[in-house]
Amino acid sequence: MAAASRSAAESLTPDAISATPLTAEETLQLILSRLDDMKAEEPIAIDIRGKSAMFDYVVVASGRVNRHVGAIAENVAKALKEAGITKIHVEGLTNCDWVLMDCGDVVLHVFRPEVREFYNIERLWTQGPQPAKTL
Repeated sequence: MAAASRSAAESLTPDAISATPLTAEETLQLILSRLDDMKAEEPIAIDIRGKSAMFDYVVVASGRVNRHVGAIAENVAKALKEAGITKIHVEGLTNCDWVLMDCGDVVLHVFRPEVREFYNIERLWTQGPQPAKTL
């Protein structure tokens, strides 16, 4: 994190929240911290700056079972709201097989392990462009 950036602790003070929104890197660090707190399995952050105009990072993690997936997503959403990020879009909390959270500059996917393996989102964002094949 750059020297000019605020520390994670400073980011959560009420004065800092109202003064300056979190940067993409601060949002990422907050999400990764909450994933660690909630014992999310195999979290991975993928830097996609330059690959997508919509967001800067994709985070993928697993929960052991549906209930764990939901608890992780709810805990991350609570932390983001406390940090002043109010425009969070969440999909998938009904079944909790795969919860998608659009947090602005960061998108979080929380899967049950077998669902994560099936969709393999990491591959989508880490593979380079493939050359077009001619017929």
